[in-house]
Amino acid sequence: MEDTSAKTKNHETPPGENSHSSRAKPRTPPGDSPKKNRKTIIEDLKKGIEEQKQLAQNNYEKFLRTYAELENYKKRVEKDRAENLKYANEGLIRDLLPFVDNLQRAVEHAATEKNNNPGALIEGVELTLKDLTSVLEKHGLKPIESVGRVFDPNLHEAMMQVETEEHEPQAIVEEFQKGYLFKDRLLRPARVSVAMKTEPGEEKKAGGEGTSPPSNHEVLE
Repeated sequence: MEDTSAKTKNHETPPGENSHSSRAKPRTPPGDSPKKNRKTIIEDLKKGIEEQKQLAQNNYEKFLRTYAELENYKKRVEKDRAENLKYANEGLIRDLLPFVDNLQRAVEHAATEKNNNPGALIEGVELTLKDLTSVLEKHGLKPIESVGRVFDPNLHEAMMQVETEEHEPQAIVEEFQKGYLFKDRLLRPARVSVAMKTEPGEEKKAGGEGTSPPSNHEVLE
């Protein structure tokens, strides 16, 4: 009896060992093996890659179309710009044609033997010149005021100095050629004579003639 109980005692499960042996191992759900899960993941990845490749292809084609449209737009703009530059003076030329017609008629009229009234011809030419100046001013031409104004080297070109007591030094006495501005840009300076102070004891030239033409720097001194 003692041997049997001892033998039975020797076969008893040690404390704590029964909990590990009795713990159930995780079971894979039916029909969901690890191999099949990996296959599904790979297929999903492939599908995502294909979708991204298609999206990238669509974006690339969209880029090509946009680039082509931009290039065509740039060509159209450049063509329009060249056309505008080529015909920029079309309006001015159209406005000048009536004056060409009037001058041609005046010349033809002056050439006839029946023309015994030169005053009418002069009056017609003066009227044409006045209208022509108005048209040019409409297109941005501005005459430079000279006589009586103070000499400005940015607007005037001094052709000579005149000794006089009737004008202040540096005042413009006479205009030889009219100057013009185109909008705010100098188109042609006015050619003028400039007053200078009469030196004491220096004789004036007969007829009020001026001295030899000075440079602009001499006039400003």
